[in-house]
Amino acid sequence: MGAMDGKKKVVFRVREFDMERDLAAAEELERRCQVGLCGDDTTDGNDDGKRKTKKKKKRGMSLSVEQVGDPLARVRHAPEHVMLVAEYGEEEELVGIIKACVKTVARGGGKKPSSPSSSPEKQQPSPPAYVKVACLLGLRVSPSHRRLGIATALVERAEGWCRARGAEHATMATTTFNAASLALFTGRFGYAPFRRPEFLGRPVHAHRLDIPSGHRVFQLPPPLAAAAYARLLPPQATEFLPADMPALLAHKLTLGTFVAIESHPDPSLPPSFAVLSVWDSTRSMRLRVRGAPALLRASLAALRALDRGAQWMRVPSIPDIFRPFGAYLLYGLRMSGPAGPALLRSLCHHAHNVARKNPACAVVAADVAPDDPAAAAVPRWRRFSCDEDVWCIKNLKKNDNNAADGDWAAPAPPGTVLFVDPREF
Repeated sequence: MGAMDGKKKVVFRVREFDMERDLAAAEELERRCQVGLCGDDTTDGNDDGKRKTKKKKKRGMSLSVEQVGDPLARVRHAPEHVMLVAEYGEEEELVGIIKACVKTVARGGGKKPSSPSSSPEKQQPSPPAYVKVACLLGLRVSPSHRRLGIATALVERAEGWCRARGAEHATMATTTFNAASLALFTGRFGYAPFRRPEFLGRPVHAHRLDIPSGHRVFQLPPPLAAAAYARLLPPQATEFLPADMPALLAHKLTLGTFVAIESHPDPSLPPSFAVLSVWDSTRSMRLRVRGAPALLRASLAALRALDRGAQWMRVPSIPDIFRPFGAYLLYGLRMSGPAGPALLRSLCHHAHNVARKNPACAVVAADVAPDDPAAAAVPRWRRFSCDEDVWCIKNLKKNDNNAADGDWAAPAPPGTVLFVDPREF
């Protein structure tokens, strides 16, 4: 492949990632293209080549994310996954990366079936409960090699790879402030903005958080957790629920599925409960706060010092968030009954107390749809939360007469739950 750079034709090629050959160069490229909390640094077109972070312009602070460990960690869970790299020039310099996987997920209520009163000729078959979806992740292009068509070549090759393996739709995530990324995908590649999950984060404090004495928390074994979620998250009403949900719940990085109930429920009221699962992302992801004022740094350091010297005061100190730190991700948050929100908050407190035991974990967070009732019950700290994520989607079989159904509708029908897979964060 090639592109014109002034009067000089530059040549690059796209191939599959080779762990032994490419690991060091890929890690270096990730560092150069460090990304913000809420999305991927897709870089081509009108991108100015600057580092992308979650900008807080008024306060001068930002949150950045870096992947650590296995470069394929975000896609390896899918049986069909790939990582593509772009090599540039005779030196074969690695200047671009993209990851992709094909997974089977629940369609949810994305398309309503035809009314029974419609004529047989006008009736359309109901969409399948599960469909194959491609997930494009981690598009990176070296800041010194942008506007050469490298991102375009990587995306087209990844889409073709996924389409050949039966994917009917492709998804990608970016942020509202990443105009270059949105322009690339919604303009050049025909993606449409689709869902807007919120990232709700809270620092891990040095002391345990209280759980009301009237709330009981217990852990479900993975088989029982899978059975519970099968009832709480039916595929007809849940978008992106993975078909391998039992495997996710039994994964070594799922620290547990927890349920909260009332010890002495009021018999005159409907029963209440809450449930969530905890994923340990400290082995694959690091966050960092940048641009914090010196006064804030000094204040938090003083609180930590005071807490170490006088723990009986229970000063609400938090870890050093100005160094790289990890996070626990909450997923599968559901609740029911009048006490459901309070029970879910108790579960979030329980997850916080579990996180305290891991020195690498400084934040507990959840990704949920803004209209999900569970969102209001999740404790969060504004500086660790983000509502700028944008999921985009594209129909890969638009011109295929044998495709199961058409576009995935937006917005989601009322009552639809958006499931965010923690393996792909």
